[in-house]
Amino acid sequence: MFWLVVVVFAAVLVGLVWYIRRKAEERRFAEEARVAAFVSRLGAAVPPSAPSPATAQPLSSLSNDIAQQKLLFESAYKAGEADEPALAIQLYARLLARYPATTFADPAREAVEAQKKKLPKAR
Repeated sequence: MFWLVVVVFAAVLVGLVWYIRRKAEERRFAEEARVAAFVSRLGAAVPPSAPSPATAQPLSSLSNDIAQQKLLFESAYKAGEADEPALAIQLYARLLARYPATTFADPAREAVEAQKKKLPKAR
C-alpha cells in the first residue's frame, strides 16, 4: 500500500512539472507573437543612420539591444498606465537617448506628448 502511494505521488509530481513547462512554453510563444505583431505594426523601415552590414554588431549584441529597447518601452508604457507621467517621460527619454534610431522612436515620441498632457500643472 505504501509503494502505491509513493508511485501515485511521483506520477502527480511528474504530471505537474510537465503541465507547468507546457504552460510556460505557451506563454513564451504568445509573447513572441505579440512582440512580432507589435514590431511589424511599427514598420520595417531601416533608419538612414543604421550601420552598414560590414560594420554591423554581432547578432547576439543586437538581440540584447532589442531586448533592452523593448524593456524600456514596456516599462515606460506601464508607468504611463499607472498614472506616473513623469516617470514614463523619463523612461521614454532614456530610450530615445540610448537608441535614437530605434523602431520604438516614433511611438515613444507620441507617448511622451500624451504623457505631457497628463502632467499636473505647476502653480
